Amino acid sequence: MLDYVALGILIFAGITLFYGIIVIHDIPYEIAVHRNHPHQDAIHYAGWVSLFTLHAIWPFLWIWSTLYREDRGWGFEQAAKAAEDETESTEPESTESEPARIEPVAVAAEAEAASPESLALIRHKLEALDDRIDRIEQAILAASEAETSKGDQG
Repeated sequence: MLDYVALGILIFAGITLFYGIIVIHDIPYEIAVHRNHPHQDAIHYAGWVSLFTLHAIWPFLWIWSTLYREDRGWGFEQAAKAAEDETESTEPESTESEPARIEPVAVAAEAEAASPESLALIRHKLEALDDRIDRIEQAILAASEAETSKGDQG
């Protein structure tokens, strides 16, 4: 009788192990289905191939299935757009001898109609302009001090 119980436990453990491995290898596919991944079928087939490659590619399938989200895609477009916006916000310094004057009335009218994101961008640009003005004033003061020191020496 004890032999039949041991045989039953052994068969139950074998079946559980067999189906457990199949369920574990379908986890990347289930993630892909949940995220509406465009490569669901490829991930599913690769999961079956992973059974025959001793699970060597299974971690890569997990990563592949979690990279995509329906709301943001692969996520690379947003990073590229943020880098492009950052590049646009840094403008080259003006080569003109006198900077262009901005009418305060026009700036106030634009500020009233602007969204919070554009207001933040305007503030950022104004701070950059203030920094440039400070650097120009320091350069002028340094140049005038250099001329006065030359005049005193000569």
